[in-house]
Amino acid sequence: NRPGSYALSLVGGAGSQPGVQFPNLAQAIEQAGGITLSADIRRVQLRRLQRLGSEDVITIDLLELVQTGNSPQNLKLRDGDTIFIPTSTNVTLSEIQQIAATGFAPKPDEPRTVAVVGEVTRPGSYVVIGGNTRTSERTLGLPTVTRAIQLAGGIKPMANIRQIQVRRLTRSGTEQIIAVDLWQLLQSGDFNQDTILQDRDTIFVPTAPEMSPSEATELATVSFSPDTIQVSVVGEVIRPGVVQVPPNTPLNQALLTAGGFDQNRASKSSVELIRLNPDGTVSKRTVPIDLAQGINEESNPILRNNDIIVVDRSNVVRVTDSIQTTLQPVDRVFGFLNILRLLGIFF
Repeated sequence: NRPGSYALSLVGGAGSQPGVQFPNLAQAIEQAGGITLSADIRRVQLRRLQRLGSEDVITIDLLELVQTGNSPQNLKLRDGDTIFIPTSTNVTLSEIQQIAATGFAPKPDEPRTVAVVGEVTRPGSYVVIGGNTRTSERTLGLPTVTRAIQLAGGIKPMANIRQIQVRRLTRSGTEQIIAVDLWQLLQSGDFNQDTILQDRDTIFVPTAPEMSPSEATELATVSFSPDTIQVSVVGEVIRPGVVQVPPNTPLNQALLTAGGFDQNRASKSSVELIRLNPDGTVSKRTVPIDLAQGINEESNPILRNNDIIVVDRSNVVRVTDSIQTTLQPVDRVFGFLNILRLLGIFF
């Protein structure tokens, strides 16, 4: 994280190891701010100049050191040594998790700025830290993909969580693309899919070409979905307008949230459900209403974000309103004549 030249102190020995203790590889890496998550820790190189000008290159497997505590991998350093940590050419999610768990990686609560784009509610740049990112509480946790998506307002209904990409710029200037399948996390509990983030990562959530109703229903309640969806209820209800309801709210519940039908004017037998589809088309369907029905696609469907419910007038009210509209010009004429009568012009 902080490449450069460092002066490491010698430490006096004690007990069974008297004399001067030289610093080791792990101490030098820690002094340089730890490794990045793009590091290939299986092929770390220690380059050491010899007296005749030649250079010895020793390859070290830091992963073996972490997993087994194999101390020969943690070499003692000499003056003038160079440690080179290459960029991984084929980083895996499991290796990223292993790197993040080592003492060489940045601390989990260290802030890192990432960009979240694509099918999220509020695309943009966010600062992600370990702990609970939804409140001010600082509990145990890691700065992961799902935490960043939570900060961006959650996924949209047509988010393709099977093919999320984490785009990472390495020290060499190349870009790593790390494939993340959050559906696998949901189905099998594979925590490797919720990968640790690094400063300046970009998370791209693509659009799903299609999505089944059952999958859409399941995604609406995951931890990285929005807490509420927005539904418009217009027409003959008590409180027409936009209502905020939890994901997977059925149509009947949204009607009740808007105060229910206007008993004097509403047609209570059916409503119109208008939905803007991800491809830009608009679908419209008539839904029969039975407030005693449970959730079902025919008469009490699950709503999606930005759905519109239209409650029409009853036939009686429609006729009454038409008569009133027809009589309005006559009323205006009689009103005008009454004014003239008061002025004594014609009568």
